[in-house]
Formats: sequence, structure tokens, C-alpha cells
Amino acid sequence: MNAWYAVHTQPNGEVKAQRHLLRQGFDVYMPKFLKRRSHARKIDWIPAPLFPRYLFVGMDVEQMRWRAVQSTIGVSYLVCFGDQPLEVTSEIIDNFRKLENEKGLIEFSKVMPFQKGETVRLLDSAFSATLCKFEHLDDQGRVTLLLDLMGREVRLRTPLEKVEAIA
Repeated sequence: MNAWYAVHTQPNGEVKAQRHLLRQGFDVYMPKFLKRRSHARKIDWIPAPLFPRYLFVGMDVEQMRWRAVQSTIGVSYLVCFGDQPLEVTSEIIDNFRKLENEKGLIEFSKVMPFQKGETVRLLDSAFSATLCKFEHLDDQGRVTLLLDLMGREVRLRTPLEKVEAIA
């Protein structure tokens, strides 16, 4: 059974690196999600790497020529600790795969910590005593909240880790 290792790719080189690694016989996994893209007043959703500039390579470092990864087109370097590749546990890869839909895209709705309209609280904020309603999570990990200020709903964006559910 092959172990998994992280590969750092060249800028926007994930697909190129994936293609060349597969051609050399390596197992490759690049988790993707639907990313919102706006261009020329048009908004659409495109598949994008979950970890820009990274992908995972499955290989047996005892049997395979793992140093060939370093010189593969599209690859910047294989993530190593000292002179050995740093292994990523297979549970991490399995957990990502469990979140994928039938098209192979990770669905954030499966990992969404809050439901739309759920009451939440801001942490470490001047508004931490004020309750908010969760609206949505964007692809950069920021949440949009509805905050009731003096009888008026105000939208607020903050990192996900600064929000907690009300017990």
C-alpha cells in the first residue's frame, strides 16, 4: 500500500504537475471544490484546488524513485523533513474523499459548522455580547453574519474561527 506525501507545485501548476506525475506512474490526489469566480460582470463557479499550489502523491518510497518527483514538470518540491519525504496520514486523504460529491468536488455543505439562520456569537469582539445570525461561509473561510444593531440588520464578515455556536 502506498503512503501519501505533499507536493508543492509551481504557481498555477497543479494540473500540469498532476498530469506529469500520473504519466510517471505515481498516484495523485488533488482535492477540489467549486470556487466562485466573477469576471466581466458575470459570476460563475469553477473547480479549483482546495490547497492552491499543493497536491498529494501516493507512492512507496522504498520501491519507487521518489526523487523523480522533485524534477517533474510543474513541481516546485516534494515536502520533506530533512532528506526524507514527509508522510501525510492516509486518514487525512480518506477524510477529504468522504467529503466529495459524485463529481469529485468537496462539498462545504458537508463540513458547514452552522445552518443558515442559526444564532451564533462572535468571539473576541466588541460585539461578543450581541447575538448574530449565520448567513453563509465563503471559499476563503470567512463567514457572513447578520448583526442586529439598533433595530437594523447589518452584514458582518469575519473569519470562521471567530464564531461559535450558542449552546
